[in-house]
Amino acid sequence: MLTQMFFRALDKKAIWIVAVLVAVAIAVPAANLLIPPGEFGHVPTYIVTLFGKYLCYAILALALDLVWGYCGILSLGHGAFFALGGYAMGMYLMRQIGSRGVYANPVLPDFMVFLNYKELPWYWLGFDMFWFAMIMVVLVPGLLAFVFGWFAFRSRVTGVYLSIITQAMTFALLLAFFRNDFGFGGNNGLTDFKDILGINIQAASTRATLFALSAIVLALSVLVCSAIVNSKLGKVMVAVRDAESRTRFLGWRPENVKLFAFTVSAVMAGIAGALYVPQVGIINPGEFAPENSIEAVIWVAVGGRGTILGPIIGAVLVNMGKTLFTSALPDYWLFALGGLFVVVTLFLPKGIVGLVAQIRNGTAKKNSTALDRQSAAAEAGKDPSTMPQGKANPEPAE
Repeated sequence: MLTQMFFRALDKKAIWIVAVLVAVAIAVPAANLLIPPGEFGHVPTYIVTLFGKYLCYAILALALDLVWGYCGILSLGHGAFFALGGYAMGMYLMRQIGSRGVYANPVLPDFMVFLNYKELPWYWLGFDMFWFAMIMVVLVPGLLAFVFGWFAFRSRVTGVYLSIITQAMTFALLLAFFRNDFGFGGNNGLTDFKDILGINIQAASTRATLFALSAIVLALSVLVCSAIVNSKLGKVMVAVRDAESRTRFLGWRPENVKLFAFTVSAVMAGIAGALYVPQVGIINPGEFAPENSIEAVIWVAVGGRGTILGPIIGAVLVNMGKTLFTSALPDYWLFALGGLFVVVTLFLPKGIVGLVAQIRNGTAKKNSTALDRQSAAAEAGKDPSTMPQGKANPEPAE
């Protein structure tokens, strides 16, 4: 029954997106591993890693769109959930190094030996097991979002005030993780990973597998988001976004709806961070920086908030532009990013997807008007080609 309800709620567009992502998850690794370098169609490993990172950003953008585009919660702290998921994965990867570290300590990571730690902190226990780390990837961001949302939404904090406290949350975590005595590597963070599940993390096959896994998780995220927003709960989320007070007067509890969306979104962001870390090879407090969360907002705005496809397009295109722009003019990227946000806000309020839909609707309306003109001319007994273009309903012939 639940399966039938799930598939009934899916959007046909979401199914096409999933099909494309599954095809990408198969084709790109195959082109990397099966086609020899230098041959036509070969995809270099660094491209696989780069676009794997883009897919992780797309998951984060989709998670943010779930709360901003459909529930009206402008979160400027989603980078915190992304980073927490990344740190959970990084802790597992650090525990896998063992005696292969610089100080050859089988239990303590190198930074702990350097800082004269005598024993492993209690919150690091269990991270030598993959299944435990994966539970923490989901549990830590989800629990933080639930507790934060419980107090914020039940206090009826909304609008710019909510955005400010979400940004304050991620900035507080940034300061905490920068401390050397916090037990997470301080400014340097966690790095020098060796393997994952006993497999060399630098191997091309591992990179291809992580890319495929990122594409599949993005496809699953699309399915989950589509099922939510097209269900009755999704309709209530949109009602909360557009008229929260009226929704409350109708008997719904907007705080519960917001809390659900915020928690699910945080879990998705945490999973994105966990996939991101083994592909880039490092996680440090810089991931908590408020500007990272603001960039995610720009990805969603550029692609088109309130859509499933928009955040994916925005995340991929903006980050591709960032890669190209920072290699040519690195000092001016932030100016370009700010200018892009201003242009989108003023001229493309519905983003790329909204612009395409507007053009398509305009073309369809124009074609419909032309057909109506031809039909009216035929009924009047006139040649449609001689009709004035500005008149859709000509006067009947006497």
